Amino acid sequence: MIRLPPFTHVAPRTVDAVARLMIEHGRDATLVAGGTDLYPNMKRRQMEPKILVAIRGIRELQGVRGSSAGWTIGAATTLSAVTAHPGVARDFPALATAAGLVSSPQLQNMGTIGGNVCVDTRCNYYNQSYEWRKAIGFCMKKDGDICLVAPGSSRCWAVSSSDTAPVLWALGARVRLVGAGGERTVPIAALYRDDGIDYLAKRPEEIVTDIMLPAAEGWRSVYLKLRRRGSFDFPVLGVAVAARMDGDIVRDARIVLGAVAALPRPAEKAAAALVGQRVTRELIQRVADLAAGPAKPLDNTDFSHPYRKRVARVYVARALAAVAGLGDAGAASEEVA
Repeated sequence: MIRLPPFTHVAPRTVDAVARLMIEHGRDATLVAGGTDLYPNMKRRQMEPKILVAIRGIRELQGVRGSSAGWTIGAATTLSAVTAHPGVARDFPALATAAGLVSSPQLQNMGTIGGNVCVDTRCNYYNQSYEWRKAIGFCMKKDGDICLVAPGSSRCWAVSSSDTAPVLWALGARVRLVGAGGERTVPIAALYRDDGIDYLAKRPEEIVTDIMLPAAEGWRSVYLKLRRRGSFDFPVLGVAVAARMDGDIVRDARIVLGAVAALPRPAEKAAAALVGQRVTRELIQRVADLAAGPAKPLDNTDFSHPYRKRVARVYVARALAAVAGLGDAGAASEEVA
């Protein structure tokens, strides 16, 4: 049995108190909500905080609020609550789908949307037991000096493992960050860095308190996930497509890929090729080819990277067809043997 290392657990009642504790304890402190990713990482000694600052019990961080004019989701709202919320399911079906595809139903009852937005990056050389990592000399992301995926590189290539982040990016969501110095609101795209280690752009003491979604206003959205098993597994590929349609003409579009880089990767040229066009099978194939360009997977997650590159085209095409009402995206999210 792998046991948790010693730590002190504190449960402040307000966001301001959380911010003060994060300033006080610095790098010794880590935020915890559901803990579904953090606790396994601590058992494997990938993370070794001395202080866990619990935010799950803070009421102002919980719940879905708003209307069709826009929704605000508290960061400590469980993934299962996001999936089940009728307003989210109606206006942002891709988000309801993504939250419902994270891990298993049991862990969705514990895990939070804020935790999934900020979830650690993953890599075959990093997400192993301490003894396994020690046997290979560790990797750059924890305890080592070399990225074992790309030994000649000066950076870590661990990949984003969030299901909700690419969807929120495609939907134009914003996040509210609160720290000891005040609060600020930024596009979710500004929350991420293209670095497997330093993958969040927020300040260390800042807390993601809310995710804010704009009015749906004719936007349609789809999320597809590739993984080996039907539950538990992190995404090997995530495809989020959002389009604002006027009949069968695309007026605006966004395509964002997950699990292909250290941050969600927008396919901007592909999305631009849709705007002003009537969606046809031929257009879908051309756009899917363009969208695969930003997907440059390495040999650091499940399945071979050439396969993951090829399947990006397939999943983008299926998602586009579903958004345009030309096909069923469901088959793309089934278990892959």
